[in-house]
Amino acid sequence: MRLTEFWRRMYEHFGEAYAESFAADHLMSELGGRTVRQALEAGWEAKEVWRVVCRTQGVSALLR
Repeated sequence: MRLTEFWRRMYEHFGEAYAESFAADHLMSELGGRTVRQALEAGWEAKEVWRVVCRTQGVSALLR
């Protein structure tokens, strides 16, 4: 998954403003205690980060 697709899905699920806030501020144990942005910067694949977001945040099956 490309980062552009990852962010499109984040914006679609959370809304643009909250997606940015969530990605920067929400620590997730499933990402090793990192935020979404920190996980991506640490080299996690966007697809794996998206899977974690889907599992933990109730993302619609249409966006998975």
